[in-house]
Amino acid sequence: MKYFSVEYISIFAGFILLLIGLWGIISQKNILKIIISFSIIDTSIHLILVSVGYIKNRTAPIIDGPVTRADAAQQVTDPVPQALVLTAIVIGVGITALMLSYALKLYEKNKSLEIDKYKSLKW
Repeated sequence: MKYFSVEYISIFAGFILLLIGLWGIISQKNILKIIISFSIIDTSIHLILVSVGYIKNRTAPIIDGPVTRADAAQQVTDPVPQALVLTAIVIGVGITALMLSYALKLYEKNKSLEIDKYKSLKW
């Protein structure tokens, strides 16, 4: 029953999403499907980072009445993984928007989103 706790299930789900995203990038020929697969990988990495930073029976890093400064080291989780994930979410949204704008420009120029139709990108 140890491995059916929240942190193990979320790490497992994160790795499953990572594999689904990698499969989508490798197997799909449509640029929009590749961008969606990238977003799935991005989300899976966020889930894995939050799961790794999770410590059972700990509280949020807000030091006030319930948690004194002396007991903070034993009762408070590390806020760095959550801060990294928030930063990564913002960066991921920006990169996804940039990829979608490139896909729109490619569609306007070549009238297709299939990778096989782009002969100018091949050697």
